[in-house]
Amino acid sequence: MEALKMLISSMELGSQDEVLKALEKEGFKLTQATLSRDLKQLKVAKAASMNGKYVYVLPNDTMYKRISTPKAAMEMLQTPGFLSINFSGNIGVIKTRPGYASSIAYNIDNAAITDILGTIAGDDTILIVIKQGVEEETIIDELSTIIPNIK
Repeated sequence: MEALKMLISSMELGSQDEVLKALEKEGFKLTQATLSRDLKQLKVAKAASMNGKYVYVLPNDTMYKRISTPKAAMEMLQTPGFLSINFSGNIGVIKTRPGYASSIAYNIDNAAITDILGTIAGDDTILIVIKQGVEEETIIDELSTIIPNIK
């Protein structure tokens, strides 16, 4: 889904066939049915571009506004979404770039870190509940396997 968002935001794609070819170029093989379902789930629409051609666009989201110098989707996906972490008692708040919180929270939940009881994610914020008495440094060390640039 992230690759699809990045391609739509950086290229003028006017048909599902063009989208499938662009995804395949990036190493993603999808069926037309899967693509159609993903486009619907992302609430992708068609709008007139500057040259009058109708192209796919994402709903208004600052992260996905068109960029003037597009990079390869895989290169964009390697950009870390983590921005910061702060603690208050046994709660941690992780700030991310828009759209990254749920995938980072998913990775935290599936890493089986026993000192973290659970996460709740929004668009750009993750709330982590930490076991009582666990040091902040311990949590940062444990999260560094999931979020390499946390230190």
